[in-house]
Amino acid sequence: MKLDLREIIEVPGGRVPFRCRLEPEELDFPSVAAFLSPPEAEGEVRNTAGVLTLTGTLHAEMQRICDRCGRHFSQEKTLALEVPLSAETPAEDMGGDADLFYLEDGALDLTEVLETCFILDMETKCLCREDCKGLCPGCGADLNEGPCACRKSTDPRMAVLEQLLDP
Repeated sequence: MKLDLREIIEVPGGRVPFRCRLEPEELDFPSVAAFLSPPEAEGEVRNTAGVLTLTGTLHAEMQRICDRCGRHFSQEKTLALEVPLSAETPAEDMGGDADLFYLEDGALDLTEVLETCFILDMETKCLCREDCKGLCPGCGADLNEGPCACRKSTDPRMAVLEQLLDP
């Protein structure tokens, strides 16, 4: 979705509101199994003393996959947005500022900005709960449901001492 900002670029105090729904197919993230509803964002782009800033919130409801136990769980995510924008074209030799999003002919690719903010804010480690114990490496049992029946493996360096304990 393109957001036309030409009317506020030179108008301090100018505002352009937005409301946008993102396509879940474009938000490919390994720990997201599915979106329960399309992610939605709303807010405004504001010109404060010649500086353009996008502010608002992005909300998503997802079905996630735990990195430790593989269990699916629901998660809501609300992201506060405050993104600096630039109406100037980045210099060719400089490559532009990585913290800025640039307008193209006075318009902002709102979808690109929101998708980037969403992906960058996702956790690198997804857990169903903070104290998730994961799966047993021997039998694959879910250790959150209780201990497994595996015999604890002995450190190979201690195998000789274990023989002393066997009758």
